[in-house]
Amino acid sequence: MFYSHGIRSFVGRCFAAVVGLSLLTGVARAWDEDAGAVYVLSNQVVNNSILVFDRAPDGILTFSGSFPTGGTGTGPLATSGAPFLDPLGSQGSLVLSSGLLFAVNAGSNEVSMFAVKGKDLVLLDKVPSGGQTPVSVAVNGFHVYVVNQGNTTIAPNISGFIIDPFKDRLIPLAGSQRPLAGGSGASPAEASFNVDGSVLLVTEKVTNIIDTYQVDFRGYASEPTSHPSSGAGPFGFSVTYSDFAFVSDSSGEAASSYKIKENGNLNLVSGSVSNGAQAAPCWLVTTRDGRFAYEANAGSSTIASFGIAHNGVLRLINAQAAAIGGGLLDMAMTSDSKFLYVRDGSGTVNGYQVAEDGKLTSVGSTPTGSLPAGAQGIAVR
Repeated sequence: MFYSHGIRSFVGRCFAAVVGLSLLTGVARAWDEDAGAVYVLSNQVVNNSILVFDRAPDGILTFSGSFPTGGTGTGPLATSGAPFLDPLGSQGSLVLSSGLLFAVNAGSNEVSMFAVKGKDLVLLDKVPSGGQTPVSVAVNGFHVYVVNQGNTTIAPNISGFIIDPFKDRLIPLAGSQRPLAGGSGASPAEASFNVDGSVLLVTEKVTNIIDTYQVDFRGYASEPTSHPSSGAGPFGFSVTYSDFAFVSDSSGEAASSYKIKENGNLNLVSGSVSNGAQAAPCWLVTTRDGRFAYEANAGSSTIASFGIAHNGVLRLINAQAAAIGGGLLDMAMTSDSKFLYVRDGSGTVNGYQVAEDGKLTSVGSTPTGSLPAGAQGIAVR
């Protein structure tokens, strides 16, 4: 049985306050006082690590260090083509939340949790992901869900965890595994919560489905509810504070928007708004104020920009707000929405300053080959 939206939100806020107080003297203090950084998951079979780049006030990046996850990644998986550039086929393989960094170890079926302390990362815990080939992590307060891609014999699923802030560990939530609505052919791309954590969303690239799960105050998810995607190949997405979900249609050269209802239903707002014929739009982020969305187009090596109305309606602003060679991949935005960072296929991180009107201005990039082949995921603070 799932508790009412109001009761669940109240309980969640109370527990979140306890979590916040416990972190205040450690992780959070270092988080507040230190300069920004960009994190990339190496996803290597040997010595899977988090690569850290210091972020200067003007947005310029400088390599700072490498911190092992304790697990293994998949590596490139192929010598050329999409599997080489994007071996996990996902968004959210590296997630930052309240001074904690979560990373998937897709090769060893584990999830690692780090504390962010100044320029350093401290590995706090590493646990089994609850399935085969974890590709994306969703975090809300003390609740964590991992979506596992599965393989030919093990079906895709989601699996839940609780953050124990007193012992700095991830506790598997017994009996929390749930299937994906699309079954063995789902090919999940991303998992993410709505604003208050009462609904979990998962995109399925191959079945053209968006799954929703209601999540109770204990962290247990319901069985999935299946929603047909407006566009083909729903991939990366972003949820705003108004509980609108903006989704990239990776096979449709478009983006769509949905309103997330308290009961977990999705109401279509804007269906398949063209990105100007930009190919393979896989990753999508929104600004903190919910006014702009950016879509990284791997096939065209461009970033398309969209305007967002107060009612969640999307409109294309610029099909090529930024253009760089090498196939643009995963991207992330700073919490103040002043800078946007995107990986490309040449092993580079490209930075952009975000203007008040949504325009992007390059602030430079890391050297070619800064990231190893098969790198996956990006997070920014």
